[in-house]
Order: sequence, then structure tokens, then C-alpha cells
Amino acid sequence: MAPSLAPVFLLAMPQMNDPNFQRSVVLLCRHNDEGAFGLIINRPLLTTGTVTVNLDPPVSTDRELQLWIGGPVEPERSWILVGQEPDADEELSGMRIADHLYLSASPDLLLRLLQPSPPPMARLIVGYAGWGPGQLEAELEQSAWLMSDVDRDLIFSTPPEKLWERAIRRLGADPSALQMSRGVH
Repeated sequence: MAPSLAPVFLLAMPQMNDPNFQRSVVLLCRHNDEGAFGLIINRPLLTTGTVTVNLDPPVSTDRELQLWIGGPVEPERSWILVGQEPDADEELSGMRIADHLYLSASPDLLLRLLQPSPPPMARLIVGYAGWGPGQLEAELEQSAWLMSDVDRDLIFSTPPEKLWERAIRRLGADPSALQMSRGVH
């Protein structure tokens, strides 16, 4: 088995034309011989009107709810990206991605996101980005993505429209000077 690339940020190269990934920053959460799983973290979707969540009992809220589009696969599924350590009595029912960064599917946490004062470092993300066996490696070989260390503060403290450029500039690169080609950049 090849070593896992996760966790890492995948930064779409400027020439990426796929509208699902153009100027995207993907948090690669899992990578193994069976493929890869990640979440786009810079695609907000603001909902207005009443939002009803299928919990038991169902919950509704009229407040503005920030959703994030995690990728084109299974948009009916959702996760909560949490940027803090869970409390000792809190069950996240999820997985640790990196230091102080967890992915949860906890109904209790979802309920807290719908309340007037939601947790400050939590995002409700719908859909995901997925790659079959060897697919991500082939895209990396074609220089479709740059890789960068995961930075929780970048996720939660950077406006989404600036996240892609800021993540690339953190690598010491100018996005306008990057070119896709095989070999070393």
C-alpha cells in the first residue's frame, strides 16, 4: 500500500477548467488504495427561507444558514467540519482529520448548528469530492493540483473568495505564474 497523502490541502491549478473544481481548495480527508475522499472548503452557499432538517423530531429554522458545497458527489449527504477539540462529554461520531480538525455526522452537533448561536468553528458541508483508485495520483502526475499543509485557521479565518489565492501564496507561488506540466515546478 502506498503511503496516504491525507491530510493535505489540494489546490486546483489555475488552468483547471472543471467547473466543479475551478479555483477550489480541497481538504483531503482520506486517501488509500481504494481511492480518496475530500471536501471543497471554499464554496459557500447561503440559504434563505425556512430550512427543515430531517432529524427526529424534525427541526426548522428561519435564520440564515451557511451551507458549503463539498463537491459534486452525493449532494444529499452532509458532514460537519469542526475546528476545535470536542468537549470531554461531547460525542462527535466522526473522524479526526488533523490537529483540532474533525469531521462529524453528529445529529446533536447538527442541531446546535441550527440554533441562534452555532459553534464558531463548524461548517455544514453537503456533497464531497471523490476519486477512484489511482485517479488522484494520475491528476497529481498531470500537475492538476498543488499540495499544501492543512491549516485550520486558513479554513475558518479566511474569506472563501480569498482562500484559494491565499493558500497558493502561502507556498511562495504567484497563481498567475503557475503552469500545468509534468515534472518539477
